[in-house]
Amino acid sequence: MSHSILFASKRDPRFITLRRGGTLADADHRRLALWAAVCAEHVLPTFEQARPGDDRPRRAIEQARAWARVEITMTQAREAAYAAHAAAREASGAAKEAAHAAGHAVAVAHMADHELGAAAYAIRAVRAAASETRRDAAGRRECRWQRARLPAAIRALVLDDQKRRNQKCGSLFED
Repeated sequence: MSHSILFASKRDPRFITLRRGGTLADADHRRLALWAAVCAEHVLPTFEQARPGDDRPRRAIEQARAWARVEITMTQAREAAYAAHAAAREASGAAKEAAHAAGHAVAVAHMADHELGAAAYAIRAVRAAASETRRDAAGRRECRWQRARLPAAIRALVLDDQKRRNQKCGSLFED
C-alpha cells in the first residue's frame, strides 16, 4: 500500500478545506486528525515493544492532537509525519505498520484524506501481529473498533471514503 496507490490523482473535494476550494470545514478537519490519532495510538504499543526508546511515532500522534487543538502549525505536523515514517523505515512487521499509522495520523494536518492511511496502517499492524489463521478476523475486529470511535460529525464521510478507496487499501475495510 504505497502513497501513490492509496491516493487518487484527483483529490476528493470533501477532504479539501473550504479556504482551499473544497467543502471540508476546519472543525471536521480537526475531527479527522483526532480520529486518525486514536486509530494510530491503538496500535502504538506494537511499535514501542519492538523499538523501545524510539518516540517518533508517539510524538507524531501527540503532534496530531496538538495540531487539532491549533497549538502547532501544519508545517510542524508535517515534520512529525516525516519522522514517524522514518521510524517505520527502520522497523519491520507490525511495528513498521504501526509507525506508518502514526505518520499518516499527523499528516492529516497537511491533507485530510490521510485519515484513511492512519486507519489502514493500523489494521495492517494488527493483522501483521496476528497468527496467519487469525489475521482476517483480527483485521475485521480492528476495523469495527475504529468505526465505533468515529465521531458522528465525520462518520458518514469516513465510511464513504472507506467504501470508495477500499480496493486501493487491500480490502481492509470490508465487514
